[in-house]
Amino acid sequence: MRLIPREETFFDLLEASAKNVLDTARLLRDMVEDYREPEARFQKIRDSENAGDRITHQLMDKLNRTFVTPIDREDIHALAFDLDDIVDSIELVADRLVLYKIERPTQMTLSLVRILVRCCEEINTAVPLMRDSKRMKEILDNCIEINRLENEGDQLSRAALEKIFSTQVSEAQEVLDIMKWRDLYDVLEDAIDFCEDVADRLHGVVIKNA
Repeated sequence: MRLIPREETFFDLLEASAKNVLDTARLLRDMVEDYREPEARFQKIRDSENAGDRITHQLMDKLNRTFVTPIDREDIHALAFDLDDIVDSIELVADRLVLYKIERPTQMTLSLVRILVRCCEEINTAVPLMRDSKRMKEILDNCIEINRLENEGDQLSRAALEKIFSTQVSEAQEVLDIMKWRDLYDVLEDAIDFCEDVADRLHGVVIKNA
């Protein structure tokens, strides 16, 4: 029996943030799979990013006003911003697609986005498990899968860069195209890396609390 009941609202907000991460990733996947009206699809992703910001602000406000937290407050703080980083990077990918006036995403872009979505699915599955200390260790399976997916993403990203630099460049426009695609792949890789950051944070929560 706890002398001071712990504030469970944090779990609600973290789960809402994880779900928003997955929803935003799926919006990006929809964008690259059916590449019509990219500006309108980008706006939906931007709206989702704004929704994520609101959740993060709620979490920080709640954290500042709560004495007893269900897990260490530094983990709540870090998780909130790690999740927000994923959404921010997804928005940046969509922004680059529009800003660079990409006519059609490459197959490599689609493959990387699908890996990103799978990482976000694992996160969305793992975060609710923090509510139950008896199930926390199940999170480790999600962390292992995210790490595996991140390694797969690294290999794909490297292959994508090798491909764009393997072509002889003779015109300024071709050089510009290479710069665009290199930046786009880098931003996508960053998004997947942020998922691994969440996995590492969740692993730490398990170690402390399970």
